Amino acid sequence: MRFSIEQVLPGPLERVEAALLDPAFLEQMATLPKLGAPELLDVTENGTTVRRRVRYRFSGDLSPAVTAVVDPAKLTWVEDATIDRTSHRTTFRILPDHYGSRLKCSGTFVLSDVPGGVRRVLDADLRVSFPLVGGKVERAIVSGLREHAALEAAALRDWMAQQGG
Repeated sequence: MRFSIEQVLPGPLERVEAALLDPAFLEQMATLPKLGAPELLDVTENGTTVRRRVRYRFSGDLSPAVTAVVDPAKLTWVEDATIDRTSHRTTFRILPDHYGSRLKCSGTFVLSDVPGGVRRVLDADLRVSFPLVGGKVERAIVSGLREHAALEAAALRDWMAQQGG
């Protein structure tokens, strides 16, 4: 399933990008529902390129049809992202800790200046290989990602205001 999410984030581009990479902001993300506390595994900087790996855990509710084939306790994954701070383009892969042959997801985030803030566009491809429920799981994941993106934007606005700007 190909999908896109587009939103406008508050603030100048360099400041928004720095906030999204700030470990303190990542800690703030623990207050959002359904994903639990993200765990920063490592960050490597090489000039204007940053590689960051973060482990997430799904903590929301799932339908009985999904839990019949998926153990909610095993819904953990690592987001492996490479951020080019010159082009403001992030490429990422989702690496499931479990069910690795069942879920594939990769894509890009691109930040660009627009009047009133920064446009963030996510373009990704998500594939869930579970007979009968794969499409339903894909739609649920994309719906959750859209919800999370909106909550993250609000958290970013609040966090940047607290940081003085």
